[in-house]
Amino acid sequence: MRVLVTGSGGLIGTAVCARLISEGCEVVRVSRREPDRADGDGRVVIDMAKALAPEDWNHALQGIDAVVNCAGVLQDSALDHMAEVHASGAAALFRACARAGVRRIIHFSAIGVDREQPSAFSASKLVGDEALMALDLDWIILRPSVVLGQPVFGASALIRGLAALPVLPLMPDTGRLQVVQLGDVVETVIFFLSADSPSRVAVELAGPDAFTMEELIAHYRKWFGWTKARVFALPHWAARLLYSLGDAASILEWRPPVRTNAAREITRGAIGDPEPWKTATGIEPQGLAAALGANPATVQDRWFAGLYFIKPVIFTVLPFFWIMTGVISLTTGWASGVQLLVGTSVGALAAPLVVAGALADMIVGALIAFRKTARTGLLGAIAICIFYALAGTILRPDLWNEPLGPLIKILPIFLLHLVALAVLEER
Repeated sequence: MRVLVTGSGGLIGTAVCARLISEGCEVVRVSRREPDRADGDGRVVIDMAKALAPEDWNHALQGIDAVVNCAGVLQDSALDHMAEVHASGAAALFRACARAGVRRIIHFSAIGVDREQPSAFSASKLVGDEALMALDLDWIILRPSVVLGQPVFGASALIRGLAALPVLPLMPDTGRLQVVQLGDVVETVIFFLSADSPSRVAVELAGPDAFTMEELIAHYRKWFGWTKARVFALPHWAARLLYSLGDAASILEWRPPVRTNAAREITRGAIGDPEPWKTATGIEPQGLAAALGANPATVQDRWFAGLYFIKPVIFTVLPFFWIMTGVISLTTGWASGVQLLVGTSVGALAAPLVVAGALADMIVGALIAFRKTARTGLLGAIAICIFYALAGTILRPDLWNEPLGPLIKILPIFLLHLVALAVLEER
């Protein structure tokens, strides 16, 4: 088969593509921009949020036998547009499939959207579902619960990060989660791609057990080999603050899983009836304990979990550090900055050099703050660190021997930027 997969860089999409290739299928991966790294041939760049007419999909659907739509976003942001991706863009793709004669479409929705829509996420997902169900196609709608597996992103990554905390903050008003394993989700896609499998069905993908968030995280702590964490309930005001901070981070094009839509969705929980899924496919969904037991935690798993909450702290501190350094240099620290250069070979240019350095610091900080430019900002910051170390050594070598270590401190700052580069990638 020749299968087109949208959302091919996401948690589910990546796993689906890998499995299809192993099954001998030719895969056409749809992504909204060129990838940062090579991941095989057969890529088509289409932004579903902008491909709102069936004609936008014509070239991608040539020779395609089936489509698997894994595209989805949690919340509107500078990069993500729910209504377009889940509804308008998806509907355009489905209509294009009908025109091109691509009958089999497997579409990923979310569990419970047909029963309740507490946020724009679930509401827009339902609109996409209904657009597909209105067409005379062999459609299959899969509505998974929270998907867990060896790779992680979004909510699944958050769960591991929470499991690494010795003191676990629990959000108020969270529903139960009937988590499902990524392998079972991918196996379901393979089943429904078969020509003799049923179609025109909507199936909930839910695991055999429902957990509270505390119970779920306890399973992961046990998997990591750690004792049970102490637990405290976050007050409502603190939870609202965290969700608001997540919303603010999304303005800078980061994608934290803790945002306003997540708050509304998690109150509902993610539970469903797996029996129709089991009856239709013969798949027996794997329980969480069995899945974790079959794949013992590695040191890399523990590293990821331990670094999960350190990463946002790093990308908060570094922009603050660079921007405030520039602000201080131009205000309260102006006299000290100029005095450092007086008496050196560049003393006559002390004032403009301080201004130039301050502006460079603030630009680097702003670049690091935005997800799209973070790598450029980090590389620029590393270059500035090297420049300051060399210039300081040439102009003011005595600063290496200062009690507060103004030059010595460049070394840990330099290393922290290397750490930030190492953990920058999210998928």
